[in-house]
Amino acid sequence: MSVEHQSHWERVYSSNAEDQVSWFEAVPETSLSLIRACQLPSDALILDVGAGDSRLPDALLRQGFANVAVLDVSAGALEKTKARLGPLAKKVRMIAADVVDWRPDFQVDLWHDRATLHFLREPGERAAYAASVRSAVKLGGFVIISGFAPSGPERCSGLAVQRASQSELAALLGPEFELLDAFEKDHTTPKGAHQRFLYTRWRRRAG
Repeated sequence: MSVEHQSHWERVYSSNAEDQVSWFEAVPETSLSLIRACQLPSDALILDVGAGDSRLPDALLRQGFANVAVLDVSAGALEKTKARLGPLAKKVRMIAADVVDWRPDFQVDLWHDRATLHFLREPGERAAYAASVRSAVKLGGFVIISGFAPSGPERCSGLAVQRASQSELAALLGPEFELLDAFEKDHTTPKGAHQRFLYTRWRRRAG
């Protein structure tokens, strides 16, 4: 992402309450359902990429997961998460970074991304994202990517997006990732609009 994109997201999070952004979910139930399907142990390392101030880390901590990390280009969004979590924030690894430029220095059991990849429209950005996935996810680990389906919106939060099909995501990740689940579902925004999402769950082949 460009510096302009980073500034854009800082403005979004500084000027909107948590429940005013279109992607807000009081309970991220679809993501939690996909995570449960992975049957991870409580000490699994879960990384939420493009987390913003999502309530997913709160839910994961409540379910007993002990190793949660969140990454977002907006330091302001992460500060909102810290404030909301209070004393529990010390249990979450906060990473202020652009996923396009980020070079993972640890490996994860699960990479979770809801509505981040679709903001990466340039081929180079998407290739860098996929390289980070391959670097970060352990053999046998899982990847959950959720973004606008081919019939979903063309824009979000004032930016054009790159909608993707299941086959396009498969081509991006490469043959070492096996598709486990794929389905479309509407997300209802706080203003009542419907956004068509494609949810996918993958497993990195063990060898």
